[in-house]
Amino acid sequence: MLKKRFVTLLTTAALVTGLAVAFGPTVSSASTATTASTSCETATDWQAGTWYPAGSIVRYNGSYYRAEHENPGYDPVISHWFWHPHNCGGGGNSGGGGENPNPSGFIVSEAQFNQMFPNRNSFYTYSGLVAALGSYPGFTTTGSTEVQRREAAAFLANVSHETGGLVHIVEQNTANYPHYCDWSQPYGCPAGQDAYYGKGPIQLSWNFNYKAAGDALGIDLLNNPRLVETDAAISWRTALWFWNTQSGAGHMSGHQAIVSGAGFGESIRSINGSIECNGGNPGQVQSRISTFQRFTEILGTTPGGNLSC
Repeated sequence: MLKKRFVTLLTTAALVTGLAVAFGPTVSSASTATTASTSCETATDWQAGTWYPAGSIVRYNGSYYRAEHENPGYDPVISHWFWHPHNCGGGGNSGGGGENPNPSGFIVSEAQFNQMFPNRNSFYTYSGLVAALGSYPGFTTTGSTEVQRREAAAFLANVSHETGGLVHIVEQNTANYPHYCDWSQPYGCPAGQDAYYGKGPIQLSWNFNYKAAGDALGIDLLNNPRLVETDAAISWRTALWFWNTQSGAGHMSGHQAIVSGAGFGESIRSINGSIECNGGNPGQVQSRISTFQRFTEILGTTPGGNLSC
């Protein structure tokens, strides 16, 4: 919860046993693929539970993927460390070497998003998130593919923590609602004293944050704060605004924390500062870290260092 008054991601070679928990299928002794295809001409359709040696090429939903590492039939769209999209001369997805194969252009596929948030509120749509990406083109496109995926995992892990797994749209403690109006601001609280409670993926709160986010996004959120809980794209845009531009209660934005290598812990600090960091609430910090590590597994990247604050 953004309670501070400020305007302003398993290693790559993760254990197969751990990843089997995250990605589902287990190898079957009756389904080994020791003669798996290594060319597009003889590629077969991918099958869950089939063992694929490194170099295997499969078809998946009309596109081709090459196994960069042997695996027991992990989903090519979800398991990006094991599979890369493969260019078959126009016969499938172009762009090997870890490039983003997702039709949306976002480094997180819809299947991965759904895996991260199996119980999410229908308000938090994948399409709403994708629609919001244009506001901050540097988000998950800066640095190496490893860093890009790490940033996505970091952002979504913090979002998950703030909303109970993308379940809650608004702050659950209604007694706090009147507390987020700073009458010392010259513009006051035109939507009412109790209108600026936490809303959306990052639980945006305080009248001055609504004013600043609205000004940055070209939306009058000061007068219409409920847009953050009624319009999915706007809601995601406010979260991306904070993540990409605001240091909040910390020293840098979440985006800067990840792309600079400062670490996931600094992204926690920007969101909740001493409320969680410096011993404020180590249990909550560990909860964020655990979610982050789980999401990096799903995205096939590494969490980096400095996970705590």
